[in-house]
Amino acid sequence: MKFGKLPDISGVDFSLPTDHPFTSRFLEKQSAVASPKIYIGCTGWSMKEWVGTVYPKGTKAKDYLKQYAKSFHTIEFNTTHYRTPSPSSVQKWKSESTEEFRFCPKVLQQISHRKELGMDNDLLTVWLETIHGLGNKIGSCFMQLPPYFGADRLPLLVRFLQTFPREIPLAIELRHPSWFVDQQVLSPLLEVLEELNMGLVITDVAGRRDVLHMAITCPRVLVRFVGNDLVPSDYNRIDDWVQRIDQWTSKGVQEIYFFPHEPDNIKAPEMALYLAEQLAEKTKLEVLIPNLSGVETDGGIQGSLF
Repeated sequence: MKFGKLPDISGVDFSLPTDHPFTSRFLEKQSAVASPKIYIGCTGWSMKEWVGTVYPKGTKAKDYLKQYAKSFHTIEFNTTHYRTPSPSSVQKWKSESTEEFRFCPKVLQQISHRKELGMDNDLLTVWLETIHGLGNKIGSCFMQLPPYFGADRLPLLVRFLQTFPREIPLAIELRHPSWFVDQQVLSPLLEVLEELNMGLVITDVAGRRDVLHMAITCPRVLVRFVGNDLVPSDYNRIDDWVQRIDQWTSKGVQEIYFFPHEPDNIKAPEMALYLAEQLAEKTKLEVLIPNLSGVETDGGIQGSLF
């Protein structure tokens, strides 16, 4: 993930901002749930470099997903951003993942980057019909809007959101700075998202602290965390996130999908492991502890299964 990357992070204030005012109002209306679900995952499973750590030695590429699903219960699924998969591929992914596994498909680029957001053709319909094949293994779809999609296009975005089927969870990722110049600019969108039970992707990256808006509009939160090659500040930032996740889940957030990114994503599992271990140690949340030993296991949850 190159968005917001900096060659020098020495001057960056990585502290988490306070919650957006909308978050406080939203959480006041929620009730805490007995067992909130925390899903931690990477951005793909096709990493041959993980053989011997995430995957047991000798694992073949065709078995990567089966092994990945033993250590992680979700994936930031970028494959679906570049092409609509075949129904047979969807069924294969579904059958090779565990019952608790949740896919977070990224909306097709030909939709998210199209002038009318795919509402002027059948691309969205076809994509949704295909993704629907994942059934109860859909965690949250997310749509990354292009960097030129500014706040002046709010009416178009609202029309798209109202068209999107309610039964498929969705989060929107904003990148244009105009959305974040003032909290009041974002408020109309937040109100629509709350009404539709949709979310806004929260991105924690060095070079764009404005997209770390901390706005929650539904009980389901998707976080994209961009690290800097496992430097000390990566771990300090995760420590802060552990506290915030604990706070949010105690106030009614029911699901959190957290995706650590590291350069080339080779080291992403190590960041995911640290997050899982800290959550298990410092909170009462149930979380899957990734196995990075390279030894075959059945997988399992620290504490108890979802």
